Amino acid sequence: MQNLDDEELLARFQADSGAKWIDELFRRYHTKVAAWCYRFTGDRESAGDLAQEIFLRAYRNLESFRGSAKFSTWLYTIARNHCMNELRSRQTRIEQSAQALDFEVEDSSATSILETMEQEESLRVMRVLIEQNLDSIEKKVMVLHFAHGMSLEAVSRHLALTNASGARTHIVSAKRKLARAMERWKARTG
Repeated sequence: MQNLDDEELLARFQADSGAKWIDELFRRYHTKVAAWCYRFTGDRESAGDLAQEIFLRAYRNLESFRGSAKFSTWLYTIARNHCMNELRSRQTRIEQSAQALDFEVEDSSATSILETMEQEESLRVMRVLIEQNLDSIEKKVMVLHFAHGMSLEAVSRHLALTNASGARTHIVSAKRKLARAMERWKARTG
């Protein structure tokens, strides 16, 4: 089987629907497709999930492979398109998270109503300060890192940040902006 090229494996699969042919074909590309996905996600688990989705999509669409290009080209086109769609979908979810900036107030029976109200007001003020003072990249970096727990390296890859320090630069900038905004707010309300 290993001495057969991709197109021969595909032809044999189409002739007798033998799973061994398609298994061998997909085995050849699994590591490369997973590595491609890793470059998009920066996370091994997510990359593995994306690779599985890509191979499932390829399997379901094998009849659309016409042979006008190499099988690997066709498969990588599916991988690229699927990863780009996932990236757009994640970007939308991040933007929605950034807009919501959902901070929760800890529910404790020891917390008085007054303390709870003060916490809620502080969180409301922080949401407003974030919305008014941070640019869109800073908001996304803050949400991905602090709310979703992504490492700064993964955030940098995910947002395709090409500056030398990646997401770290945006975190530092956001913290400085928020500290200044908080000082101005306290001066106005204090």
